[in-house]
Amino acid sequence: MRLFPARPPAPHSMRILFALLAIPALAALGVVSRAALREPTVNPHGAFKDDCSLCHGAAAWKPAKISAKFDHSKYGFKLDGAHASASCLGCHTSLEFKQGRTQCASCHEDVHRGEMGTDCARCHNARSFIDRAPMARAHQLTRFPLSGAHAALDCESCHPGAAQGHLQFVGTRADCSGCHMEQYRATTAPDHEAGQYPLACETCHSTIGWNRARFDHSRTQFPLTGAHRTTACQSCHGDNVYHGKNTACVSCHQGDYNGTTDPPHAAAAFPTTCANCHNTTNWQSSSFDHSATSFPLTGAHRTLACQSCHGDGVYHGKSTACISCHQTDFNQTNDPPHGPAGFSTTCTTCHTTSSWGGALFNHSATSFPLTGAHVALACQSCHADGVYHGKNTACVSCHQTDYNGTTNPGHAAATFPTTCESCHGTATWLGATFDHDGPYFPIYSGRHNGTWSACTTCHTSSNSYAVFTCFTCHPHDDKTGTDGHHSGVSGYSYSSPACYSCHPRGRAG
Repeated sequence: MRLFPARPPAPHSMRILFALLAIPALAALGVVSRAALREPTVNPHGAFKDDCSLCHGAAAWKPAKISAKFDHSKYGFKLDGAHASASCLGCHTSLEFKQGRTQCASCHEDVHRGEMGTDCARCHNARSFIDRAPMARAHQLTRFPLSGAHAALDCESCHPGAAQGHLQFVGTRADCSGCHMEQYRATTAPDHEAGQYPLACETCHSTIGWNRARFDHSRTQFPLTGAHRTTACQSCHGDNVYHGKNTACVSCHQGDYNGTTDPPHAAAAFPTTCANCHNTTNWQSSSFDHSATSFPLTGAHRTLACQSCHGDGVYHGKSTACISCHQTDFNQTNDPPHGPAGFSTTCTTCHTTSSWGGALFNHSATSFPLTGAHVALACQSCHADGVYHGKNTACVSCHQTDYNGTTNPGHAAATFPTTCESCHGTATWLGATFDHDGPYFPIYSGRHNGTWSACTTCHTSSNSYAVFTCFTCHPHDDKTGTDGHHSGVSGYSYSSPACYSCHPRGRAG
């Protein structure tokens, strides 16, 4: 029996009013018992109150149908992802909605058993509980950010299931050996375990792959350079020694050392400090720094082959005297002849390392420095007699002919002294000057300067320059008159020496 004509559902307040007006009528018809009228209606949702029409319809109270207008976020829990399609009873096991809890663990079993705390959203999202993306992002905030091959691994690869009471995530070892000890022991090239390699795998390996290892040798006490950079590890570590490995070159290059014959290293007792001559580019292109020895190479010595000087096989204690290599040059030199002349074998006195020829002797270092015309003379001009040591340095020893041939004045006839330097200089034999003014009589100054043309003007005897006359220029023919002027003068005589002795005015000019 229809009690009311069909009409659209009234608003909630109107429905309540209709219900109150209908109760007496229903009671009179016997449809509702009076006892029922006394019993209050109990809300199955407890303290939850909202418009019933958001979930229920007028046609039937059950099943409830959630309206699109229902906003679950108003109650502190927004429905996202999988939550939006979940049934109400999936989360609300009781119709007392206020009893619903928003913690994930209230609906989802905590497989981590409290290890990770109660905030599941750090790793999970509402779209899917097993979505890896937020888990990976969360892992980047830990002490072990995922990179390379680690980022693609299943969580169980590093976090295997643990028995009840054991931790699965918290406290997991972050060092490589915690997961890679099996690979460490299985690696044979090189053998990590036998070589006592450190367990700090990241020193050589990356997270991209175990087999793509790279060891940074530059961080050791033996950085790799040259050909060492491309050498296989086993070339030096074939003995499986890695820690405390001998870094001396000869520890790997003993065979090269023994096999080298130019020069023969072993026979010559070369030091085994190979780096003195060799570099890491290759063994053959060696260069010895002779400047670090007591005999630095200069000039033509720099381009000589080692055997030129060390053909005798002597390297240590080798004589550095020039003559030890240049004895033949010394013996065969004829300009001048070194051997017969008794030259010193200290070749550096005259020769340089540029060439044996073109020697220059520093005559200024001797007791007879060369000046004037002597500088340009050939050695043989003075040393044609082959005498070099103890050579007479008197001028006349070379200039006897010049002395004998000079006639103005005639040196030999006048028995001039052979101390040529008294009048002559080294510029030229001619143009000699005699110091007549100082010790004798002023003829280059005063009134006599320019009044004579030759020494014979006064010195009339070519055999003796001690003899002179004043009467050539001062003819006192009146001897009687001159004698009269000198009457009473002690020591007077009518002679040039007497005039010279009494007329100092003549000296002064």
